[in-house]
Amino acid sequence: MLERLSEKLSQITRQLSGRASISEKNVQDALEEIKIALLEADVHVRVVRRFINRTLEDATGEAVLKSVSPGQQFVKVVYDRLVQFLGDERSDLELKGPDTRSVILLLGLQGSGKTTTAAKLARRLQKEGRRPLLVAADLVRPAAVDQLMTLGAQVGVDVYHEPGATDPVKLVKNALAHAQRNVMNTVLVDTSGRMQIDDQLMKELIRIRATAEPDETLLVADSMTGQAAVDVAKAFDEAVSLSGVILTKFDSDTRGGAALSLKSITRKPIKFVGVGEKLEDLEPFYPDRIASRILGMGDVVSLVEKAQETIDEDEAVALQAKMASATFTLEDYLAQFQRVRKMGSLESILDMIPGMQGKITEDDIDEREMKHEEAIILSMTPTERRNHRIIGPPRRKRIARGSGTSVHEVNKLLKKFEKMRLMMKKVTKNKKYQSQLMSQLGG
Repeated sequence: MLERLSEKLSQITRQLSGRASISEKNVQDALEEIKIALLEADVHVRVVRRFINRTLEDATGEAVLKSVSPGQQFVKVVYDRLVQFLGDERSDLELKGPDTRSVILLLGLQGSGKTTTAAKLARRLQKEGRRPLLVAADLVRPAAVDQLMTLGAQVGVDVYHEPGATDPVKLVKNALAHAQRNVMNTVLVDTSGRMQIDDQLMKELIRIRATAEPDETLLVADSMTGQAAVDVAKAFDEAVSLSGVILTKFDSDTRGGAALSLKSITRKPIKFVGVGEKLEDLEPFYPDRIASRILGMGDVVSLVEKAQETIDEDEAVALQAKMASATFTLEDYLAQFQRVRKMGSLESILDMIPGMQGKITEDDIDEREMKHEEAIILSMTPTERRNHRIIGPPRRKRIARGSGTSVHEVNKLLKKFEKMRLMMKKVTKNKKYQSQLMSQLGG
């Protein structure tokens, strides 16, 4: 995400960060390059002007130019300003307590990902212990109701709908009564969208808002539309008063124009970002973590949180013991491989490691080879997975046939696995090596 902007900004800041002294001319030249990078990223021109002026003011003072490490101080100034423009702090949903009903109104243009986002948010709230109800109030787009019902079934959340309904206001009123009767404490209303903003859409939303009295009115916007997302947010805010924004397709946004412009222009916080097509791919928006990624500093906190979601603590301790004693098996390798995939794409994981942004691309990650490795291990017997040394030539031929690969690929995997086992043992035994590794990861 934001690869194009991240690559340019991290390159610019790296040039200054190592310098023992910098001048006002150095700062001005760097900021001129940053300005061009932001404009190319489709950041609103007013935001760019504001960002550059404030950063220049902070970066040309004595505290920076005459500090012990002025280059690093300059990077810190740029980072602080990025955080400020992205929204300062994490802005969470402001919902009532578990014993009182809360309403979330989701709105946006057609094609922004509103219906899928409704299901993703319902799944997240359910995991937090709330009892959500999805309301299919999009009566304009064909199959919108069917789509929400399918998604609701996938996440295990009830969907309120009325076959043949034509009045979304009446439907929302009935849905609220249904939620009250069934003790559902969070109602998520998926409203109609249009290909463009029109009077009919806004009048309908105003009526729905008056009926629902939402605690959160969230605009679902496509981050890849850049500045256009800012204009859409302003129009919706003027009509129904937004409380926040959810940016979809954030994982595909290489520029970052919407993320950097929205808060500064609309004063509305970005609350969540969609980072993939899976129903679990909705993440809270942390301005400090995004700013860190943009400057090539990684995001170790998010990486650790993702790992904690998929790796059990007891399993991790047992795994460490296996690594230290070189009893790590292909069965363990397969289990870890599958856990890592649950954390997201390898590219998104590498993006969170400091210094890795832009260095490894999709072309460098051979997903096909990884699938072949998984197929090879799955074609082995449990005994072979637990003891790879018994896999002689006849077994290798059988495994290759069963996995649809070649004997060469089976040999390659076994050699790679043996090397990895030795490296793991070295890492777990060598404290100095561990310390060096952790310092590279920002630890």
